[in-house]
Amino acid sequence: MNRRDSLKALTIGTLSAEVLLKACKPKDENAAVVKKDGEADRPQNELDRNKALEEEKFFTDHEMATITVLADIIIPKDEKSGSASDAKVPEFIEFIVKDIPDHQLPMRGGLRWLDVQMLNRHEKPFTDCTAEQQIEIVNEIAYPGKAKPEVQQGVAFFNRMRSLTATGFFTSKMGMDDIGYVGNKPNQWNGVPDDVLKQYGLSYSERELAESVSF
Repeated sequence: MNRRDSLKALTIGTLSAEVLLKACKPKDENAAVVKKDGEADRPQNELDRNKALEEEKFFTDHEMATITVLADIIIPKDEKSGSASDAKVPEFIEFIVKDIPDHQLPMRGGLRWLDVQMLNRHEKPFTDCTAEQQIEIVNEIAYPGKAKPEVQQGVAFFNRMRSLTATGFFTSKMGMDDIGYVGNKPNQWNGVPDDVLKQYGLSYSERELAESVSF
């Protein structure tokens, strides 16, 4: 199973739990509901809050560059679809850490840990290292069962980064197309098929047929 398939299986299971639980919190029943083009009906206070969060900036440019590199290592572009950054995953992560502040300290601390490791090893921050050097440190922290005790802080950070990346990608249009998710769609139904009706000794009356719409 390749990396994308592994992440797909994990995302469908438990990785999105925190984000989904956040989205499922009870809403203020008294809040006005507004419908905007391209959006579901949402309370005005929620739209205002999202707008305010989008206007804020949490990560520095350097931190965002590091997140982008890591996200594309986790979900690279392949023959089926684009990479994590193509699906705007870094922007998703920037929004989520503002929406769920519990992510802020672990993410910022983990990004700093990663840079310190690379500065000690290669005298360069993570983004300035070669692809081979980047993959080397990622391989040390991407597999918790094999990771050494001295990189456990990095393991915790990468677990969070991988979870956010997979959540962001597979809830984007690109990610949903990747797994073939189509959601609920209206269809055309001409009633119970004749063979099923016959099997149970049933049939539509002349009146039912006359009043029914057929396609």
